[in-house]
Amino acid sequence: MSVRRVMGTEVEYGISVQGQPLANPMVASSQVVNAYASATVRARRARWDFEEESPLRDARGFDMARQVADPSQLTDEDMGLANVILTNGARLYVDHAHPEYSTPEVTNPLDIVRWDKAGEQVMLDAQRRAGALPNGVPIALYKNNTDNKGASYGAHENYLMRRSTPFGDIVRHLTPFFVSRQVVCGAGRVGIGQDGREHGFQVSQRADFFEVEVGLETTLKRPIINTRDEPHADPEKYRRLHVIIGDANLSEVSTYLKVGTTSLVLAMIEDRFIGPDLTVDGAVAALRSVSHDPTLRQTLTLTDGRTITAVQLQLEYLDLAKKYVEDRLGADADPQTLDVLARWESVLDRLERDPMLCATELDWVAKLKLLEQYRERDGLDWDDAKLALIDLQYSDIRPDKGLYNRLAASGRMERLLDEKTIVRAMHDPPEDTRAYFRGRCLEQYADHVAAASWDSVIFDLPGRESLQRVPTIDPLRGSRAHVGELLDRCETAEQLFAVLTR
Repeated sequence: MSVRRVMGTEVEYGISVQGQPLANPMVASSQVVNAYASATVRARRARWDFEEESPLRDARGFDMARQVADPSQLTDEDMGLANVILTNGARLYVDHAHPEYSTPEVTNPLDIVRWDKAGEQVMLDAQRRAGALPNGVPIALYKNNTDNKGASYGAHENYLMRRSTPFGDIVRHLTPFFVSRQVVCGAGRVGIGQDGREHGFQVSQRADFFEVEVGLETTLKRPIINTRDEPHADPEKYRRLHVIIGDANLSEVSTYLKVGTTSLVLAMIEDRFIGPDLTVDGAVAALRSVSHDPTLRQTLTLTDGRTITAVQLQLEYLDLAKKYVEDRLGADADPQTLDVLARWESVLDRLERDPMLCATELDWVAKLKLLEQYRERDGLDWDDAKLALIDLQYSDIRPDKGLYNRLAASGRMERLLDEKTIVRAMHDPPEDTRAYFRGRCLEQYADHVAAASWDSVIFDLPGRESLQRVPTIDPLRGSRAHVGELLDRCETAEQLFAVLTR
């Protein structure tokens, strides 16, 4: 009924070794992750537990055969790449050619912003530590989604949903929302097409890389709706909606609205509140056409015959969400839900009048404003390489180099959180999900945590011949309210395990 639900994000960072264009990105990514792990993991380094992973299970009711799956889909195999679990409950690891940060499980959009921004600080610290190693070389990390040479890497979202919700309803109602959502949370990109060869600016970094409406893959034939059915929770109760279509955002408002509005739409889908058919003809082509028009005048044709813009389609969802919250919550609506609705409405109103009115809130508008200033000052056409470099520099996570960070530091980007809050989230877990138990165990019993995952913590205890698994299948158990006093009381892992299994 509100924006609150269990959710998380996963962001792959772009990487380059300065002065070495042919450097192996897997090696560089491993250096980054291992440098951070070596400096911050005080004792035994817990491995990631792959036992409960099921990446080839499809929400449409079947499993893809391993022999036909692309190797990139086999995320349940330990490839021997750098992989560390942090005391804030997050995961920092190498995903093929990129360092990736997955937030801990949280329950609301503002906490997504908090632990997602903490991930940027973790990556910044890791980058600096890797460069300071003996014989280390400067490594640059970028929170973006494409190298503009035909490669794209992901910024995924995860939302826990009721298993009872028909998957067909999710596809029908969420596809038009995702086609149009980019006007609020696109990161902006110089270049059109997967390799960026066509000159111009577009709203989304990822739009050109999607080829089908529904599918299991994440790196080939990318679908608008991903069907991966790997709940990391009780599969009888829940499904985890794995969203691969979003951009990597630096703007706190963009991230906040991205997950907040999506959570509201999912609540309406679960409660079967969306009556009108908002299906878009040719969703994949529509996704790209919206992205290619930063004036936001591009129209979409709905199957009911209407022709509307992406902003107008978002307004349809907003109107439904306002009615839904009023109908189901009324005066009991929580402040964050009301804030998401108010910000959503304000942003859409200004985007419809003049997108530049959102230049202090949305990534793609902030980036476009910068680029237009350079174009006007230096007389640059969109094919000028200088503009592509500005695009890249916007996403550089270094405070002194990244253009987003410089805008934020000078007060030209709206912030939702202060730096102290974000720095604390680098080390402290959320208190209202199982991430609290995972993070506290790694902090207190580091020598005796052999492995962990989203749904388990595995202890190696003195005097026991086998490892001892503690399941954490309920994402809302293991919170501070649930186990905080217990963890405060148990000085050793043996004491904790004895109480848990009494």
